[in-house]
Amino acid sequence: MLQISRFCLTTANTVTAQRHIAISASRFIDQKWRADRGLTENPNAFGPLTNLPDYTYLDGRATPLGSNQKKRLLKQQEVAAKIVELSSELEFAKARHERLKSEAKAEKQRIIQNKLKPKGQLLLKKK
Repeated sequence: MLQISRFCLTTANTVTAQRHIAISASRFIDQKWRADRGLTENPNAFGPLTNLPDYTYLDGRATPLGSNQKKRLLKQQEVAAKIVELSSELEFAKARHERLKSEAKAEKQRIIQNKLKPKGQLLLKKK
């Protein structure tokens, strides 16, 4: 056990140079500064450089979409369709909840109306 610890100490003393490798450039972006100003975390995810075409024709013809632009457009269409679907489901759930609530109230009123009524002298006293 003693020999192993001496070996570790001697190897630790001989290694003097250490290499630090950066794994991602996004670590260097000041995220707090961007969040304080309401900007996106990734500056390259949205903006004119990513959304607009790379070139335009002088005669006004439509520029073909780039491959990433087409993927982004399809993804946005899928998200929009999902939003519409979920909002319609939400409206249906709200309407169903209101309907069930009114049905429960009507059932409660029906039960109260069908309860036993007073007879005889008690009925005459109420009028």
